[in-house]
Amino acid sequence: MHYIMKIFTTTLILLACFTALVSSSDMRESAIEERTKPMGSICLKGDGCGISSAGPGYKVNPLASMMATPSETISNKIALSEGPEHEVKMLNSGADGIMVFEPAVIKISKGDTVNFRAVDMSHNSASLEGMIPVGAESWNGALSQDISITFTEEGVYVYQCTPHAMMAMVGVIQVGEAVNLDSVKSQASQTKSVFISNTDRLDDYLSRL
Repeated sequence: MHYIMKIFTTTLILLACFTALVSSSDMRESAIEERTKPMGSICLKGDGCGISSAGPGYKVNPLASMMATPSETISNKIALSEGPEHEVKMLNSGADGIMVFEPAVIKISKGDTVNFRAVDMSHNSASLEGMIPVGAESWNGALSQDISITFTEEGVYVYQCTPHAMMAMVGVIQVGEAVNLDSVKSQASQTKSVFISNTDRLDDYLSRL
């Protein structure tokens, strides 16, 4: 009896293998379509599942953007501003909101000059203590007055409009290499403590370097 059961089981296995072989060799269009259709449903972009389709039967890893190369993920980094002179406007409102310098973040070369223009009144440009390179000269412009600063030391400079410091009216300049970026970021937490609005603005600006 046991021997008969073994033969019966072996026969069933061989029959299943033969059926699968015949099925896989079936070249009818309907059979091919059945074998090659995707397993399960495709979650299309906008379906709310976080996975977008890259074509029939394929899915994109939602973490793909995290694994992309720096050139693919870093889109807000600013480029070097060309020329020996650069203009920064003091504004009541601009692309980054209210009470802003524009452009708020620039990269320049050592020896370049930045001309701060009082387009709107009651603003000034003043460097922030502890947020400029060692050896660099600080500045403190008068209200509603233009001021021009020539930058001779490499590094990151953070400055503010004194009357609107609590509204995070700040700006960032990188001269040459950002040699002091780590110390500036460390100081930023203390600087942000006085902000009552636009509290993420300085972090955003520093992330653009």
